[in-house]
Amino acid sequence: MMRCSQVLAANFKRWGIEHVFGIPGKSISPLMLDVDSEGIEFVLTRHESGAGFAAAGYSLMKRTLGVAIGTSGPGGTNLLTAAGQAKAYHLPLLILTGQPSAEDSGKAMGQDSSSFGTDLVKMFEPVTLFSARVERPDLLERYLQHAVEKACTGIRGPVHLCVPFDILTASIEPFTLSLPTHVPRVISPNLEEAVQVISEARRPVIVAGKGVAISEAYGELKELAERCQIPVILTPGGKGVIPTLHPLNLGNFGLGGTKAAYQYLKSGVDVMIVIGTKLSDMSLSGFTPDMMPERVVHFDYEATFVGKALPVPTCLVLGDAKQNLFRLLQLLPEYSHSGFEAAAAAEVLEEETPTQHGELSAVDAVKALRTALPADAVLFGDDGSHTFYAIQHFEIMEPGTFHFDDVFGAMGHAIGYAVGAKAGDPERTIVCLTGDGCVMMHGTEISTAVNHGLPVIFVVLNNGRLDMVDKGMSYNTGRSVGAIYQAPLDVSRFAESMGALAYRCTNVKEIQDAAQAALTSDRATVLEIMVDPLEIPPILSRLLTLES
Repeated sequence: MMRCSQVLAANFKRWGIEHVFGIPGKSISPLMLDVDSEGIEFVLTRHESGAGFAAAGYSLMKRTLGVAIGTSGPGGTNLLTAAGQAKAYHLPLLILTGQPSAEDSGKAMGQDSSSFGTDLVKMFEPVTLFSARVERPDLLERYLQHAVEKACTGIRGPVHLCVPFDILTASIEPFTLSLPTHVPRVISPNLEEAVQVISEARRPVIVAGKGVAISEAYGELKELAERCQIPVILTPGGKGVIPTLHPLNLGNFGLGGTKAAYQYLKSGVDVMIVIGTKLSDMSLSGFTPDMMPERVVHFDYEATFVGKALPVPTCLVLGDAKQNLFRLLQLLPEYSHSGFEAAAAAEVLEEETPTQHGELSAVDAVKALRTALPADAVLFGDDGSHTFYAIQHFEIMEPGTFHFDDVFGAMGHAIGYAVGAKAGDPERTIVCLTGDGCVMMHGTEISTAVNHGLPVIFVVLNNGRLDMVDKGMSYNTGRSVGAIYQAPLDVSRFAESMGALAYRCTNVKEIQDAAQAALTSDRATVLEIMVDPLEIPPILSRLLTLES
């Protein structure tokens, strides 16, 4: 016989999980001790949200299940944001929360997570694929199996189990589970229709999103574009699925969009081949009626938002993007569209640096960072203006080296994601691009990287404000309220106080020198880059309307 907590830890070990992320508490202390006994490193984060973010980054880089642990009550509610973010990324994440002993249910208990207190199971339901409370020791195996199957198959995503203290310490017959490795890939019955629509297109375009990265369909996307000479436009979340300088890459549309993408849609397309994107308002920001295609072929794993953003006849190719594109390429006849001049489009990808106000441009800062980093460096973009500058100006040389979420959009999440990613792939250069507003929220996870010897490079564009809110509100309403810090954060001193190396940069050379120092260091390093607070970021196509 073994304790339930021992059985959980032993299964983690069997699954090859080397790091578990969280913050201790009484209700989960048995699991903490047994995770340690299995030789799994417990990464003590500074906030439970940071634990969930880090576990998701670990899952992304290691291509496995991430595990985040939080105690009962507020320890669980702090993980809700991380669950919502992991769901947007479709990352397999197991969130375990505690609860006072089940036998005491109905009594007044501190941090009660049952239906008599803060019902964590119900709270997690909207932001996970499965949420349940293990009420009896003999249910652990069945519930855990169901949880990991939901996390690792189908559309994938976070799951949640609440395990009371007395269940964790109860003895059961040990069991072993396997993580699902052979995932059935759904092939759509509509592929022949898709082939016909694409074959008959006169002026098509591919719109590629984050789903290409999730399914690792980089090669299939590139082959489709090259074989048929179809230009590619990326959503903000699709940045990085094809190299920036590929002659068929028009860059991004929506927030952070390029002139090339805008002009091509403005000139008219008849068929839009949409791959792995919901076509949210962030992706279609700036879209005008004259850009509407005649037809859409939409590759996606689930149909909830298909046909909602673009109300035109739509052929849904439901299932895994990689497998469906592979099959499409087998069926597609040899031909190419002649209505696109690749070289001409590539010429207008470069944007002019905005007007300066005597301070460093964020555009120049992003370009300087790119020249200093290796081609295979993996960059996690946080939510804010800083990443939209990168969407326009950070050149991608290798597919899959840029990660950004344009759906859920939790500020500060990329800080934790980068920490977890470095734990999952310590040999890779991992970079977090964030802003001072995001650091105000989750910057203490820099301390997590320091304490666990994870030399992440944190790049912080500091302009003393919530820039995306400030500029968007000012542009749309004529004034901004509550978006500027009266006492801005001194990021480098803050980082130094947590034990990180820190550099304050005010020009391109200082950025490049600091980046080189970070690359040769074995410590977490922060590059605080002071940028022009009056510079206008590429986000103003997203309109804010107010009722009078």
